[in-house]
Amino acid sequence: MGWLKRNLFFVIGVVVALGLLGAAGFYDYAGWTHNQAAFDKLNGVYSQWSTAARTTPSPGSGAVDNIAAAKDQEARLRQWINQTTNYFQPVAPIPRPANGQVSGELFAGALHQTVAQLQLDATNANVALPPQFDFSFTAHMDRLTFALGSLDPLSVQLGEVKAISEILFGTGINAMDGIQRVPVSPDDASGSQTDYLTDQPVTNDLAVLVPYAVTFRGFSPEIARVLVAFASSPNGFIVKNISIQPAGAATDIQPGGAAGTDPNAPQMPAPMPGKGGLQTVLNEQLLRVTLTVELVKLTPKN
Repeated sequence: MGWLKRNLFFVIGVVVALGLLGAAGFYDYAGWTHNQAAFDKLNGVYSQWSTAARTTPSPGSGAVDNIAAAKDQEARLRQWINQTTNYFQPVAPIPRPANGQVSGELFAGALHQTVAQLQLDATNANVALPPQFDFSFTAHMDRLTFALGSLDPLSVQLGEVKAISEILFGTGINAMDGIQRVPVSPDDASGSQTDYLTDQPVTNDLAVLVPYAVTFRGFSPEIARVLVAFASSPNGFIVKNISIQPAGAATDIQPGGAAGTDPNAPQMPAPMPGKGGLQTVLNEQLLRVTLTVELVKLTPKN
């Protein structure tokens, strides 16, 4: 007892140290047990994955024929893909020679003929056009020679501009004020910049999206018919943006779709005011509309 009293602090220190060693041992054991359980679980998951990776799908038995079902689903998917191509038919370029070679003389003649035909179509459809309207090809109307490599993209755009214009003429609009396209030739720099967009085509894994912008005037029924006509076109036109404002002041589209003053734009007659009689319940207003549309061109199948 005397020794214990003399070494009391030493004994207490030994007891505390033993307690701490026991706690540390228990903590280590609990951590090891947890890690071992996690490791066993990981091995189990890996074993299941390995088994699934080596397993051949069952063809089924009796009334269940998985192979036939998979082939049927594949056939339906291919049929659906083939049907969608009916809504994305390519627009024929102008001109389209049999040998595929577009010469400057051939394109110049086709350009003048197409513009003249579109002007005549607008007259027959009672659609007003700006004076000397060349449907965004002003820079090329007086040319006999064209920049190297530009004839093919220009002929493609001429066909697409014609398709867009014909859609508008067939809907009964009052006036077509402008059409904008992407510049594809160095010669485009010499033309009016109101003929061109600053946007560029976008390419993804399935298609190329080519932007155009058109500005026209009409009433709400004509606007609805324009939207329906683009939606039902077999050429894959998608309306991306629409801007509507009163057509009281003549304006002209600027690059990128902005609006500015155009003193040469055709003026529409103002409606005559009513003279007594019944009160006007609905007074339809002439509207000016700018549409941004994209032409979807499917990429060739491999």
